Amino acid sequence: MAGLQDIDTVVSTVKQAVAEVKITDIHTHLFPPSHDGLLLWGIDEVLTYHYLVAELFNVAPSNLTYDVFWKMSKTQQADLIWDELFIKQGPLSEARRGALTILNKLGLDVASRNLPAIRQWFAEQKVEDYLEKVFDVAGLDYAVMTNDPFVEAEVKQWSADKPGHPLLKTALRIDTLIVNWPGAMKTLQGQDYKVDGLNEKSFDEAKRFLKSWTAKLDPIYLAASLPPHFNFPGDDTMATVMQNVILPVARELNLPVAMMIGVRKGVNPSLGDGGDGVGVANVEAVQNLCMQNPDVKFLVTMLSRVNQHELCILARKCRNLHLFGCWWFCNNPSIIDEMTRQRIELLNTTVTANHSDARVLDQLMYKWTHTRKIVGDVLVEKYTDQFATGWRPTTDEIKRDVRNLLGGSFEYFLNK
Repeated sequence: MAGLQDIDTVVSTVKQAVAEVKITDIHTHLFPPSHDGLLLWGIDEVLTYHYLVAELFNVAPSNLTYDVFWKMSKTQQADLIWDELFIKQGPLSEARRGALTILNKLGLDVASRNLPAIRQWFAEQKVEDYLEKVFDVAGLDYAVMTNDPFVEAEVKQWSADKPGHPLLKTALRIDTLIVNWPGAMKTLQGQDYKVDGLNEKSFDEAKRFLKSWTAKLDPIYLAASLPPHFNFPGDDTMATVMQNVILPVARELNLPVAMMIGVRKGVNPSLGDGGDGVGVANVEAVQNLCMQNPDVKFLVTMLSRVNQHELCILARKCRNLHLFGCWWFCNNPSIIDEMTRQRIELLNTTVTANHSDARVLDQLMYKWTHTRKIVGDVLVEKYTDQFATGWRPTTDEIKRDVRNLLGGSFEYFLNK
């Protein structure tokens, strides 16, 4: 097949490929509509998400205490955030712009600033239909959920055999086992697993617990959010559980271990989920896991910008390591741009450029709209550089590369 012969055609082909590609969102916190109330959606959930709650308390008057805010109804909180962050100030931050992008992609009148009218539109939607609309607008083929067997509200839904959804696939959340072994033991004991301390019998029971939930959920990977000080190997509880529980199960069931490393939990507990911070993680821990366990696959993203270059270099050395996403505090345009360039320059398209980490369904629309623009701009530059060497890419090659960055490499990694 002949390559594209002029740079203008290359540029337009890249932009079209990025605009049209079906994306796989490999890490979210969504749920099926059937799981009573667990799927968050709608304008009030968007406005009261912890990104914006944290921004509210940067500008709110001193007489607005955390206690006063949390005692408000969801509608009152949303009204307050809309007034303080969108009316009294220009909505320039990524989280504020994201809320406006959502409304714009739905065809709603942002310029009118009429929150009651916007709220009324959402009240008229049926969640089952709305979910499919959001996925269509975002351009996703499917998204991976995060399913936690240590959260009672989730356990209740799965234990009742509630139906899933074809657009949502499961991932089994395991970090309670790693970072809170005493809490995990209480959960297991409550389900008649014989655990008592850090010993071989308890490890066997914890493995049996994981395998039972794997059989129930059929996850495509195991997922853990870990603190900056996570280390491996080691004689602390986290490393011990990783060595004796997580790795054996991952190996036996051929399940990748997805690790999101670098969150400092509860820096300001009064902010709830918005109170977590960021710390520089230990990339050597990932290196040791990968090198000592070549038969286990690892998916890794790190929260600190500081870690990204070292992590890219490590991924060049470890064929069982796949880098994904610009997580949380890295999910800002300037950092996504930098990380995407760095990864392509070092790893070509063997990474997953981003994941939404969405806890509110609507966020899929803004996060992927913004990511497509950034990835498209980076790829235009990279293909322009490539063209200057005399190489002539074909349309199919460009489509292949774009898909690899936005889900194809992830699926290849799972199946190789």
